[in-house]
Amino acid sequence: MLPKPLLSAVDLIVGYAGRPVLGPVNLAILPGEFVCVLGANGTGKSTLLRSLTGLQKPLGGGVDLEQTPLAKLSANERARKQALVLTDRVSAQAMRGYELAALGRQPHTGWSGRLSAEDHAVVCKALEDADAAVFADRLVVELSDGERQRILIARALAQEPVVLILDEPTAFLDLPRRIELMHLLRRVARLRSLAVLMSTHDLDLALRYADDVWLIDRFGQLKTGAPEDLVLAGDFERAFLNEGFIFDFGSGALRLKEESVGDVAVAAQGRVGVWLQRAVQRAGFRVSDQADVQVEVNGSGYIIRKSGQLPKEAGTVRELVSILSTEARL
Repeated sequence: MLPKPLLSAVDLIVGYAGRPVLGPVNLAILPGEFVCVLGANGTGKSTLLRSLTGLQKPLGGGVDLEQTPLAKLSANERARKQALVLTDRVSAQAMRGYELAALGRQPHTGWSGRLSAEDHAVVCKALEDADAAVFADRLVVELSDGERQRILIARALAQEPVVLILDEPTAFLDLPRRIELMHLLRRVARLRSLAVLMSTHDLDLALRYADDVWLIDRFGQLKTGAPEDLVLAGDFERAFLNEGFIFDFGSGALRLKEESVGDVAVAAQGRVGVWLQRAVQRAGFRVSDQADVQVEVNGSGYIIRKSGQLPKEAGTVRELVSILSTEARL
């Protein structure tokens, strides 16, 4: 028997100024799930999150938080059950990491802000779970974007919520920090049995780490399911095709739809084959097993074979691409 959803929506319609941008949709997140919301700018990702947190009134339908209508909960009751991490940069320059994380206890302490021994224990555990304890004594102004983001997640965890919602938390992070954050959020969801929901533009990372994806296309249609189910059903391909992009099934990434300058067969396996295909595609060629031109690995270099011509050798991938491009122009 499946557990009951921590956050759910029935016939939800979201929008602004009375204009719907998404819906009606039915959604649910279970304990321990990490869900990513994907879609181009303007498709309604942030509007959806704001409606699910009660920051914006939906145009139709309803949202339940632990089977209680969100509209019936006070702001403080919502803050005890639901934590929100926004993209906006933090201006708590004079604070130390611990002090910022401790602000998450406010829904429990009231405006006095006095922390009991139990409150301090909750904050320390939140810092530990967010891998941010090492930043507790440092000034927030001295922290990098990635370190600051971990403190903000610790602040959210200090609220002891059942639902954690994040709006573009990887926006200011470099690739290694984005990977670390995705891994952290998935781990926190499992560790605390939280429902973790985040919007992101990191398509490839969402496909790798999310349990479920909520995919919004430019027509306001929403598809939900495991990343693999949406990929195999062609939902990603359709969602971005009309925007001039092609979804690469092999890499799980988007690339611009361009006219092919020719076909090339790549006779290589494993990681070498994967990266050779990427290089060939970047040069504007379509990878096809039926192509007259074939690329092979030969020791530390590469051989280009074409029907009716002598083989050509290349010592590097860059040289290989240069030869292919030259041949295509002839």
